[in-house]
Amino acid sequence: MALLEVTKNLSAVDDVTTCLTLTLPFDTRQKSRFRASCDNGIELGVKLPRGQVLRDGEYLQAVDGQVICVKAADETVSEAHTTDALLLARVCYHLGNRHVPLQISNGFVRYVHDHVLDDMVKSLGINIKVTEAPFEPEAGAYGHATTHSHSHSHGSEAHTHD
Repeated sequence: MALLEVTKNLSAVDDVTTCLTLTLPFDTRQKSRFRASCDNGIELGVKLPRGQVLRDGEYLQAVDGQVICVKAADETVSEAHTTDALLLARVCYHLGNRHVPLQISNGFVRYVHDHVLDDMVKSLGINIKVTEAPFEPEAGAYGHATTHSHSHSHGSEAHTHD
């Protein structure tokens, strides 16, 4: 069977009953070029503009006109739940300082499971629940939900002024 080429995002779809479904983990949804299989087995070659993240419920269009609905796959994630807003903010701060993509909601934060991060969160006073759930991290201040690189140091360098 030939590879179905997907090159276009759609803002809306008239008839969702005819859509193919493509269930993907976050790691794949943040890539602009990848191969994948629809839930019914149809093979896709996805070539989208760089810098975008596919979100649960978005639609794509193949060059032959077929419409594909993107679904966020269940992934192994860690969740920290608390009703203490200050404690939740502290946890988000420390995770964010490690450049970890976070899904922040009312009363909880979710991130891709990592036992080292779990230990850190527990040391701040919140128990962790490891579960299988869709992962939809924050897009970030600049619209990208991907990790980034930069040139500043996280070390404890001393600075002096004359």
